[in-house]
Amino acid sequence: MELIQLRYFLRVVETGSFSQAGAQLNLSQSAISRQVAQLEEEFGQKLLVRTGRGVALTEAGDALLAYARQMLDLADRAGKELAELKNNPKGQVTIGLPPRFANEYGPLIVEQFRERYPRAMITITEGLSHYLRELLMTNRIDLAIMFDPMPSPQLNYEIMSTETLILLAPPSFARIPPSIDVPALADIPLALFSGPNTMKQILADAAKKHQIQLNIIAEVDSVRSVMALIERGVACSILPETALSYGVLPKGVQLARIDAPGIHSELVLATSNSGVLTRLQRDAAKLLRGLETAEALKRGLVLPTLLRKDTIGDG
Repeated sequence: MELIQLRYFLRVVETGSFSQAGAQLNLSQSAISRQVAQLEEEFGQKLLVRTGRGVALTEAGDALLAYARQMLDLADRAGKELAELKNNPKGQVTIGLPPRFANEYGPLIVEQFRERYPRAMITITEGLSHYLRELLMTNRIDLAIMFDPMPSPQLNYEIMSTETLILLAPPSFARIPPSIDVPALADIPLALFSGPNTMKQILADAAKKHQIQLNIIAEVDSVRSVMALIERGVACSILPETALSYGVLPKGVQLARIDAPGIHSELVLATSNSGVLTRLQRDAAKLLRGLETAEALKRGLVLPTLLRKDTIGDG
């Protein structure tokens, strides 16, 4: 028994005629008759009898009619439900974001995701890149935005943008020029982000290449801690350029680009390569890629405003 046979049977009953059912379905009368005959053969009894006025239900046909309506109704509802899920799926997606990125874009991400998928749930987990990398490798989050994550064979990285690295120095330190080279970092006390990260490795490789020793006096977990150390005149730090737009910079902070080939920070979209992404995960990734334009615009606005003579001193 097939649904199409039940549909033809029901249409014959509703129209009271094989010919009228065929006309409505744009099929020949013989095609409709064959489908109903196959049903009768499967059940071993007549379902319809022809009369002078058309067709009439037998006792068996009357019993089948109620089930046919229920089965076709369920099939139609299932089709509508699946179509709705295709256009408006349920489910959950978990995104990892660095704190400064989450503060700036977290509400926008949730808002846009809810507009597209009101039946789905989004979870945002905040953490530094090395922590998000661990969560992604253990499948505790679905995808993440990271700054300079360490390579992993378990993860796929898509570079969204690259950023200039900026040296931040307290106002009490000696005046620094608008840009500095790597050797100049040897004389500067630095507070860098803790944990393994690519930016720290890039700086270490650059220091080795130029035969200098970086003076790292502290490692911290957040931009806020970095700013506090700078404000108290304890240390300098090195941050990606967009980090300058998050939170409040210490008053009188000195800024300088690190002018050296290959010394930059990468913003990446990371996913696990352990399986195929679901539709929600794929669309969440598209949403995150759309933020790249906002990041690029921000980079174009932040540095010209901050890197002024009265901010950085000479130059």
